[in-house]
Amino acid sequence: MSHTIPFKSLVFIALVSMLGMCAAAQTTDSSKSSSASLTATDRQFIKKAAEGGMAEVELGKLATEKASSPDVKQFGQRMVDDHSKANDQLKQIASEKGVTVPDKLSAKDAATKARLEKLSGDSFDRAYMKDMVTDHTKDVSEFRTESKTAKDSDLKSFASQTLPTLEEHLKQAKSIAPKSTTQTSQVMTH
Repeated sequence: MSHTIPFKSLVFIALVSMLGMCAAAQTTDSSKSSSASLTATDRQFIKKAAEGGMAEVELGKLATEKASSPDVKQFGQRMVDDHSKANDQLKQIASEKGVTVPDKLSAKDAATKARLEKLSGDSFDRAYMKDMVTDHTKDVSEFRTESKTAKDSDLKSFASQTLPTLEEHLKQAKSIAPKSTTQTSQVMTH
């Protein structure tokens, strides 16, 4: 006596196992890309870091065009290069997490850009470098905090890897800022 499984039973078994595999695949994919798994603080960090990085690139481009000091021009180019790279990394992480990053400057950053666009020469250099010291002081603090407290391991790693570059930017901005102020003061007194 041979034991044959009826055709309907085979089809049913095949369907159940296929559905099980599909459900498992969906669960894996959705948990990987869901922003629901991120804390509100981590999502806020992504948004602020993306906005700040975009502003650094835009203002850096402005500095390469308008700055009178070679140091300020060079610093502006470094902002474009370094922050473009960091922005790309952050966009990749955000995409994997299902978080949309801003695609235009915040109102505050747009106002800063508009203010700087009206300046030239030493006035531009002083204002731009003052902004860079202020922005990077805030950035270093936020990235340091995120590198310690982020719940998402990818964001924690991104913040930790980006922090040393931001600290270098701050150090360089502080060293350039007094030069542009000093040069202008000397010109004004003569």
